[in-house]
Order: sequence, then C-alpha cells, then structure tokens
Amino acid sequence: MSGKEILEQALKLRSEERFFLIEGLLRSLDKPDREIDEIWAKEAERRLKAYREGRLEGIPLEEVFKD
Repeated sequence: MSGKEILEQALKLRSEERFFLIEGLLRSLDKPDREIDEIWAKEAERRLKAYREGRLEGIPLEEVFKD
C-alpha cells in the first residue's frame, strides 16, 4: 500500500483513531538518542558542580520569567 493510499484510508477514521495514529507515527520518529542524553547529563553535572563551587551564578526564577 502506498503512502497516498494509507493517507486516504487514515482520513476515513474517526478523529480519535486519527489522533492515535498520529501519536504513534510521531513517537516512531522521536526515538531517544543515548549518546546525546549522556552528553547532556555530563553537562548538567558539570554545571551543577560549578554552581556549588561558586564558579557559576544562578538566575532568580522571577527574572527568568519576567516579561
């Protein structure tokens, strides 16, 4: 079955079924990347250490969300 045929069939589904189909397709495209997750975890640890050692300043929450 071609993509066009699949789309035509999908458009005949009830809205709840189409939503379920879309969710499944999006999840299949958004697979976790362990290498990137590991890089971010190391960066977060590095930043936390720098903050605790006083080498990095925090920004108050109010300032982050103002305007």
